[in-house]
Amino acid sequence: MGIFRRRGGGGGAQDPRRALGARGEEEAARFLRRAGMEILGRNIKTRLGELDLVARDGGVLVFVEVKARRADAFAPPELSVTAAKQRKLVALAQAYLQELPEPLPPCRFDVVAVLLPDGGPPRIRHIRDAFTA
Repeated sequence: MGIFRRRGGGGGAQDPRRALGARGEEEAARFLRRAGMEILGRNIKTRLGELDLVARDGGVLVFVEVKARRADAFAPPELSVTAAKQRKLVALAQAYLQELPEPLPPCRFDVVAVLLPDGGPPRIRHIRDAFTA
């Protein structure tokens, strides 16, 4: 199985932040599939942390960070992908790539910002090639 595990769905009540994040990831995955991307994995855990989504866009492997907020949030969700978060995502992607056979495909980092209004459809912003390694 390697170092990657999918996050378990333990029973019981889910805290509101986790529920918001899970809904945001589901909306992001749906959006990306509609845009023609293939979702290869969700909530991929490594010893270093978790990748939200890994997708394929043509011949490119895409590491997707999903940021979801309620529509009345103070700041846009994508602003929380700080330089420190970017460094962590690069390390997570490197751990993921170590498990793949050579030759490695070209890769990029995308951010999907999801605003979730109460009772309305989500507003989604896909930032392709949001940062570089």
